[in-house]
Amino acid sequence: MRAATFFDGIDWRDGVVELVDGRVRLRNEAPSESLPRLDGVVVGGFTDHHVHLQLVDHAQLAGSRLGRVVDLGGNPDVVRRLAEHPVRVEYAGAFLTAPGGYPSDRSWAPEGSVREIADADAAAAAVTEMATAGASCIKVTSNGVAGPVLSNSLLRTVVELAADRGLLVVAHAEGTGEAERAVGLGAARLAHAPFSERLADAEIERQAASASWISTLAIHDGPEREVAIDNVRRFHTAGGTVLYGTDLGNGPMPVDLNPREIAALREAGLDGAALLRALAPVDPLDPATALLFLPGGTPASADPLDARPLTPDDL
Repeated sequence: MRAATFFDGIDWRDGVVELVDGRVRLRNEAPSESLPRLDGVVVGGFTDHHVHLQLVDHAQLAGSRLGRVVDLGGNPDVVRRLAEHPVRVEYAGAFLTAPGGYPSDRSWAPEGSVREIADADAAAAAVTEMATAGASCIKVTSNGVAGPVLSNSLLRTVVELAADRGLLVVAHAEGTGEAERAVGLGAARLAHAPFSERLADAEIERQAASASWISTLAIHDGPEREVAIDNVRRFHTAGGTVLYGTDLGNGPMPVDLNPREIAALREAGLDGAALLRALAPVDPLDPATALLFLPGGTPASADPLDARPLTPDDL
């Protein structure tokens, strides 16, 4: 048994770690002054808020520092089966897009992963299908660079239908004006921090008050990367919620924490507790949670990239 400092998802607290049936568990109680203390800090597994499990070797998640992932576009029947995994898997199900819209013409899009929405009836059928399949959110694409996009009225209809099911809408917004349009029509989250254009300060403030952004900064190079990091820096400063996400499956990247994404978030001004909040560790007090240990770290110096599993040997 050891005293330990742990991150509860918002801030740092003190508790007690102990062995229960051969597994390390965290208890939410003040440790006695005489109890030996772990030389380091404890967190739950981190969250990647944007993955595509059908495009990677998802079995590697079991050995990663990820405790939860959110699949944002796949065949709902396949992804639902993949959710039976030691790592918590949440998912949107299929991409909802306009007829002929992105990514309906992409060779990488798995069979059954796209629903083309021509009218309100098709929108209702698609939202019902994803909700029935167990989706925790609805994914829409609004990529004006790659083809047609949902009309304002139809996108708003999808948002309303999702809200009736208690589901938020995550939008892939790409092209001039698309991030502003998607959030203005009710999308509660952007699948990518805006990278097509530098948003005006007033728009940044509006979005900070109404939407969250998934980072995916490391998928960009050159001017798009600079624009995305500048937007995130101002969004974070304005009080907006930035969530760590990598678009896992979009090219080679580790099925784990991505050092390039962490570095880009730091470049955008997120570090310390702000970075940990973006990583959204799963609840370390949940008995099902596999705990991570940052050896030698303190709340001020804790680096997520130093994390490793907390094992009985640490006690």
